[in-house]
Amino acid sequence: MSIPPADQSLADGVRRGDRRALARAITLLESTRPDHRPRADALLNALLPHTGRALRLGISGVPGAGKSTFIETLGLHLIGRGQCVAVLAVDPSSSISGGSILGDKTRMERLAQQPAAYIRPSPAGGAPGGVAGHTREALLACEAAGFDLVIVETVGIGQSEATVAGMTDLFVLVQLPNAGDELQAIKRGAMELADLIVVNKADLDAAAAERARATLAGALGAFAAHSRGGRPPPVLVVSALRGDGIAEFHAAVEREAETRRSSGAFAERRRQQALAWMWDTVHAGLLADFHEHPAVRAALPALLADVAAARIAPPAAARALLDRFEH
Repeated sequence: MSIPPADQSLADGVRRGDRRALARAITLLESTRPDHRPRADALLNALLPHTGRALRLGISGVPGAGKSTFIETLGLHLIGRGQCVAVLAVDPSSSISGGSILGDKTRMERLAQQPAAYIRPSPAGGAPGGVAGHTREALLACEAAGFDLVIVETVGIGQSEATVAGMTDLFVLVQLPNAGDELQAIKRGAMELADLIVVNKADLDAAAAERARATLAGALGAFAAHSRGGRPPPVLVVSALRGDGIAEFHAAVEREAETRRSSGAFAERRRQQALAWMWDTVHAGLLADFHEHPAVRAALPALLADVAAARIAPPAAARALLDRFEH
């Protein structure tokens, strides 16, 4: 796939670590304009050989768990160790403008001021799982720009855990030390996906945080015996506000990543994620074509009314629409 000279220059700028070029590249990759998709695909192909060297870290958790403070403190710690950190922070979207509400650059002010950091807030825009539709593309662009760690922070709603785990190397679940919070996470099934668990805000109540850690560790130990080969994810207590436990968390991340690299699980996870990304894109494209098909659009209002009034079974209505789409 050929790339226009201007976009080739853009790709070259990204590979040099030019932040303006990176921002422009991500804007193109995130664009929903049909005429931008061929350019975005060509740009992504140009960047692809320069990706794969960063660690991809997904971070999720309930609202109020202190994810942004945790990410900022972790980012500053890593920059202090000579690393470069990119944060793709997916904000809730305004139902009116579609724009980001929370503004992570404001919530991570100290990190945003660091030359070795790059923060890209993106509105979720109604995308499933609280992850922007083109977060994967932005992640690869950051890798091509030479960042050592790319963090994807989600809004922590619905299926965000599964979505972010499907595009990162390690998935971190941030919990509160509140009684019962850990049980809510287990109910949601997030523990099946978590590679590390962090009980944050230990500065509020150290005893409660330790109780939460012990409860989680016990529950995860029993759970792992059946579903994780007897190896539960580490559970750590931190205070992102004070910086307590951040160095220990980083060490745990490095140990987990090295274990997976040496076993081959790291590379296999990325291969499976790449294939899943391809099929997700195929499914999204087919769904968009389905909704735009003239025969489908013509028949849809009447069939919707019939299904709503129980005059036709939903599967029969679906097959009627698919017949129109296929012929």
